[in-house]
Amino acid sequence: MGKDTGSTGIHKQPVDHPVQVRPPGPKRTGLHSGIVGDHIGDTHHHGGNDQAVYAYGEEDYAWWSASLGRPLPPGLFGENLTTSGLDLFGTVVGEVWEFGSGLILQPTFGRIPCLTFQNRMNEPGWIKRFADSNRTGTYLRILTPGTLVPGDRITVTSRPAHGLTISEAFDIYMHDATRFARLLEAPELPAGLRDDVSQRLTRRRP
Repeated sequence: MGKDTGSTGIHKQPVDHPVQVRPPGPKRTGLHSGIVGDHIGDTHHHGGNDQAVYAYGEEDYAWWSASLGRPLPPGLFGENLTTSGLDLFGTVVGEVWEFGSGLILQPTFGRIPCLTFQNRMNEPGWIKRFADSNRTGTYLRILTPGTLVPGDRITVTSRPAHGLTISEAFDIYMHDATRFARLLEAPELPAGLRDDVSQRLTRRRP
C-alpha cells in the first residue's frame, strides 16, 4: 500500500498500517482517490470511481527490474496496492477481488502512462516502453468499502465469461483499433472508455 508524499500524487512509500477505502465519486468533482488520505494531482485523467485504487504486482516489478537492470522499490510506480501472487498480466476485466478485511474491489482497465510517470522513472522512451509491455497494473473500482490491511489475503471469487484481460484490453485500445469491438464484450470496462470506443467504431463504419 502507499500514501502520497508529493503534490503530483505519484510519490508513494509503503505503509505498515491499515488505510480506509471508499468510492471517491465522479472523477473531476468527487473525492478523487479511493484511498483516504491519498492525493491525486491530475484529476482530469486520474481518480474517480473507475480508478479508485491502482494496483501493481511484485511479479511485474521483478520483470521490469530485470529489464531495466536496476532495483525498483515498491511504490515507485505510484500504486496504492502492491500485490503478490496475483497474475495481474492475466487479470480479467470485471473479476472480483475479495480481501480478508471484507473489502471488495473490481479491476477496470490498465494504467495509461503519462509525462509525470516518464519523469518519475527517468528512463528514455519510458511512456512507449511501458505501453508496449502491456504490464500496466490495474485500476480498480470499489464494490464494498472497507480497509486495506498490509499482508491481507486477496481471493479472486468470480471471473466474467468474456475473458477479456486487462493486458488484452489495454493492447487493443492502445495499438489495434481493428479489434475495438472486442472491448465492448466487457460491460465492466469504465463507461467513459466504452463510450469512446463506441464512438470511434461508429466513425470507422461506412
